[in-house]
Amino acid sequence: MKVQLHTVALLLLIGQAAFAEDPVDEGKQLVDEFVSDVVTYQGDFEQALVDADGQIIEKTTGTLEIQRPGQFRWSYIDPYEQWLIADGMNIWSYDVDLAQVTVKPQADALANTPALLLGGSAEALEQFNYEGSYKEADTTWVRLAPKNTDSGFIRVELGFIDEVLSRMVFFDNLEQTTLVEMRNVAVDESLDPARFDFAVPDGVDVVGSPIVADLTDP
Repeated sequence: MKVQLHTVALLLLIGQAAFAEDPVDEGKQLVDEFVSDVVTYQGDFEQALVDADGQIIEKTTGTLEIQRPGQFRWSYIDPYEQWLIADGMNIWSYDVDLAQVTVKPQADALANTPALLLGGSAEALEQFNYEGSYKEADTTWVRLAPKNTDSGFIRVELGFIDEVLSRMVFFDNLEQTTLVEMRNVAVDESLDPARFDFAVPDGVDVVGSPIVADLTDP
């Protein structure tokens, strides 16, 4: 896996001579179906942060769970524990070691970010420009660019193997690249709804105020 991540990093950072619009637009169809048709998605991931020279400067592992519309749980397990939970209204970032959680309105926090493509609805694609697709061995790569780069991301590439999202690459405006490889992926299998609820543990500091549902609104 280490070799795969490093190889992918070099290919992406050097540039893809093979990049081209697919005549049958397979890539666009794949990303449309992932965002519009997939209801649940879960798997383990290995993530690497790569600098401008193609060197891996940080590696993490964890799990990703998606429940559409509007919910996901991105859990880092090693070398530190951190949860990123989108419950449909708020996004909670919980650093277990620091005993601190930050909460923000989900729509604002995820606007024009790659995370919007994970838990968002079909309308999430409206915040991105589709820039084509290309093939690399058994992977079909889809390239998207946020229409607004204020979030710090300038490009997203999603890799599909056998029509299943298997890799993700995020490029930011600091010339750093985040590579994500998925393993043990399951699509449209039942997930526990409680996985997308967040209750602040005792003794944990909270930064920000969550949006609360108005139960009186008909």
